[in-house]
Amino acid sequence: MALIVDHLTHEYDEGGITVRALNDVSFSIHEGEFLGLIGHTGSGKSTLVQHLNGLLKPTSGNIYFYGKDIHDPEFDRRALRGKVGLVFQYPEHQLFEVTVFKDVCYGPRNLGLDENEVELRAYEALKQVGLGDENFYVSPFELSGGQKRRVAIAGVLAMKPEILILDEPTAGLDPKGREEILDLVVSIQEQTGMAIVLVSHSMDDVARYADRILVMDHGTVAFHDTPEKVFEHGEELEKMGLGLPQVTYLMRELAKETGLSVNTSAITIDQARDDLIRIAEAMRS
Repeated sequence: MALIVDHLTHEYDEGGITVRALNDVSFSIHEGEFLGLIGHTGSGKSTLVQHLNGLLKPTSGNIYFYGKDIHDPEFDRRALRGKVGLVFQYPEHQLFEVTVFKDVCYGPRNLGLDENEVELRAYEALKQVGLGDENFYVSPFELSGGQKRRVAIAGVLAMKPEILILDEPTAGLDPKGREEILDLVVSIQEQTGMAIVLVSHSMDDVARYADRILVMDHGTVAFHDTPEKVFEHGEELEKMGLGLPQVTYLMRELAKETGLSVNTSAITIDQARDDLIRIAEAMRS
């Protein structure tokens, strides 16, 4: 396993009151997997991901990266941030240089690489996220929302991480932009074999892309399983303010209105389509 979170608890002081943002959280991230991380606002998702590359220090518990405790005094946490890359929800929080190319160079340069390697990595990363050469030397703040996200992702990819964490990467994008970013993430994983952690409010996205889903609720792990198993707990998820993928509700409504024996457990459009084709073929025969 690439990364293990072991009984992690995080507390902070707010006006003299101790707030427990994470409470005894344990899970692992496997090499090359796609992990969906979901939870309502305030569930602890963002606090959790900032622990994964050592940006925050836990009150108790441990995090192990390939068997080594990242909070051991001898552990190089700066190097860890190149191996466990975090793309924040708002790209503006990550972009600050005068040009796109300089921005993407920042991460690998901080790794102490020579300038030729820095620029080669930046160029490769920008090509990997599909940004055209004409955008390399403009200000990142002149770009569209989707392009800014691509630059932010490229800045992390240039450090060649083994785990890529994306915190709500499609927030504020239109449906087309959202699909383009998610397809890009899948393409990156296929090309590199890195593990992906997708933090999302969208049940449809994690149902479609994730191998496993981790559900956070009030700082604890509520569920941690395959998408099919997690979405069996529809009533509990709805109580958490999450719910099910839209296609699942659609299939349930279809079964109710038509009486057809459709798959009301379908969680992706592909599953629903295949089931409706099955029913149509059965009705024709």
